[in-house]
Amino acid sequence: MGMLEGKVVAVTGAGRGVGREIALLCAKHGAAVVVNDPGVGGGGEGGDAGPAQETVNEIIASGGKAHANLASVADPAGATSIIEDAVQRFGRIDAVVNNAGILRDAIWHKMSFEDWRAVIDVHLNGAFLVSKAATPYFREQQSGSFIHFTSTSGLIGNIGQANYSAAKLGIVGLSQSIALDMARAGVRSNCIAPFAWSRMTASIPAETPEQQERVERLKTMSADKIAPLVVYLASDAAQGVTNQIFSVRKNEITLYNKPRPVRSMTKIEGWTPEAIAAELIPSFKASMARGDEVSAHVFPYDPI
Repeated sequence: MGMLEGKVVAVTGAGRGVGREIALLCAKHGAAVVVNDPGVGGGGEGGDAGPAQETVNEIIASGGKAHANLASVADPAGATSIIEDAVQRFGRIDAVVNNAGILRDAIWHKMSFEDWRAVIDVHLNGAFLVSKAATPYFREQQSGSFIHFTSTSGLIGNIGQANYSAAKLGIVGLSQSIALDMARAGVRSNCIAPFAWSRMTASIPAETPEQQERVERLKTMSADKIAPLVVYLASDAAQGVTNQIFSVRKNEITLYNKPRPVRSMTKIEGWTPEAIAAELIPSFKASMARGDEVSAHVFPYDPI
């Protein structure tokens, strides 16, 4: 028996890439899977039933249970239909994997409101809407697991991704609040920041030698490496593991801390702008993050 025997899992964005690998491994471990994917392009354009159905076909061909849902997570009715499909087709819902995403990268001064709103709608609002739809069922059964996908673009920062970075860090805040609010119902909520080569990461620029090196490093990190942590977090073995932020980088799993004070300085008579410049900042300087920091600075070594 697999770790998810008898459970029902909804995976958004499961037609391709990371989501597809998650759906396949959840099914392999015994879960019935709702495979959600409207089949849009990388920027949210178009639509195609093929990717979701192909994942479903592969699960069924291997003896598993799966159902394709083509709704957009950014649409309230569509997000609700993902959970309703799980309950109507398989009788319950045990875990929600908020993986769906699009990219509309642009350097900050060229980013349009439409590009901002589209990315926020899919990533942050989508995670809210699908999670909200599952919540009444989780409360009634006094169990459930939310697994949200964040990114080092939000946790650390990235160039040309203000919309994506804001959405992904917002998801961390959402997960933390869900974990606290739903603890009394026995419901868990965690985040994963994946490193994996997929259609999403294929849009990363590779113009400079440094960028090219980063892309080549990413290409060695396959999407299937993310799925085992998802299966664990969706399983009963993860009881008590909640309100955490993990990262998967090939064969390496990392636990992130939450923002915590690193330095403090008190001036009994109160601070003036001049005193901040002369005393506070020089004292804090050694503990301040570098202004140009991206994930390559935090993970400068090759994936293991």
